[in-house]
Amino acid sequence: MNIYLSLLRTGVPALVGWLAALAARYGLDLDPSALSGVLVPLAGFAYYALFRFAEENVSPTFGWLLGYARPPQYPGGKAELPAR
Repeated sequence: MNIYLSLLRTGVPALVGWLAALAARYGLDLDPSALSGVLVPLAGFAYYALFRFAEENVSPTFGWLLGYARPPQYPGGKAELPAR
């Protein structure tokens, strides 16, 4: 379940970043390569950072805007490598 949650919480900001960059393309006269190379990752990062901060400091319900209401929980401690 943690892998699913982490992928979901990564994919939603990436999709929002792409949609924001696509919308900005119509409002701004941007080169398409600049749009995909800079604006998409920047918009996705800003979206994730904003709602992750809000989830931690305002209300956990902001996590729904990242795809799921809480971040994945990973077990503590160090992982053991399999013996050869």
